[in-house]
Amino acid sequence: MRDLVIVGAGGFAREAASAALAANRLRPTWRLRGFVDDDPALHGTERSGLPVLGGLDVVAGMPDAAVVVCVGNSRNYVVRERIVRRLHLPTDRYATVVHPAAEVGAGCTVGPGSVLLAGTVLTADVAVGSHVAVMPQAVLTHDDRVDSYATIASGVRLGGGAVLERGAYLGAGALVREGVTVGAWSLVGMGSVVLRDVPPGQVWAGIPARQLRTADLPAELTAPLRS
Repeated sequence: MRDLVIVGAGGFAREAASAALAANRLRPTWRLRGFVDDDPALHGTERSGLPVLGGLDVVAGMPDAAVVVCVGNSRNYVVRERIVRRLHLPTDRYATVVHPAAEVGAGCTVGPGSVLLAGTVLTADVAVGSHVAVMPQAVLTHDDRVDSYATIASGVRLGGGAVLERGAYLGAGALVREGVTVGAWSLVGMGSVVLRDVPPGQVWAGIPARQLRTADLPAELTAPLRS
């Protein structure tokens, strides 16, 4: 078993911890050490029975532990990449957490740092990048591509050959037509039906989805990650 530290102590972090514990019931894999979070009010407390060990600087003192970054929501969906930049860890330090009730079909790949929660379905030849968050009951069908730092909320459905570019965020219950691309760092509102390509850096919502505004994104996202 390998030590696992979860960055964040909010809802997604606790769900990821639950998924890791569920995976252990099938095959012992993770020794959960707890959460790290920069909110000092959380230090020394417990969340879902696991301790909040301190701030992100704690990770530096645990060089053998695997790490998964579980932060971000629709109000701040860029924060996951910001934290990965800050940690500047080698790729092999990042854990991939897959709930045993998720289905990963033939030819599918899931990158380091990504989390698939219960009920997620990847049907066939789906490529999921690094640090991707996939919430419960999402369905990704054949030949979909989900780039790094994307977030797929619960109940999302992607038609075959759909593409989510880097950092795209799909709200709960959103539907994306086959072959459609959602551009980098764009956000699609919950329950939306996306029938055509969404350009990068925009906020879309509705049935059918249409542009509401330009996303408010930090300039740093246009800079490449350090190797």
